[in-house]
Amino acid sequence: MLDTLHIEANGIPIYIQVRDQILAAIAAGVLKPGDRLPTMREVAVALKIDLNTVRHAYDSAGESGAIVLVRAQGTYVAERPPEIGDDRVEKLAQTIAVNAYKQGVNLHELIDRLKQIAASHKAGGETS
Repeated sequence: MLDTLHIEANGIPIYIQVRDQILAAIAAGVLKPGDRLPTMREVAVALKIDLNTVRHAYDSAGESGAIVLVRAQGTYVAERPPEIGDDRVEKLAQTIAVNAYKQGVNLHELIDRLKQIAASHKAGGETS
């Protein structure tokens, strides 16, 4: 996962970029529950950024419940994804709709693609 992290000069704070990439890797299944994340120092060295910036990113991801910091052992993907309330789902949906509009993406096409992604995760995730 470490080799996929990158920083862009796009005006978004670096800690948010790192946090969002970690959360995206979890959402995409690249990082699975129980997987150990790279150490904060490894991330800082790989991206050539301050250790406190990485700490802020990990803390922020931890606040969402997606990762768990275990003192003296490491940082792991949480065993269960955090449950989000209707208000957070609504806010996320609004944010996605606005971003799609700004980027010229047809919202109905985006919804169809999200349904495809959800179906493929459901089909691939059933391993009982």
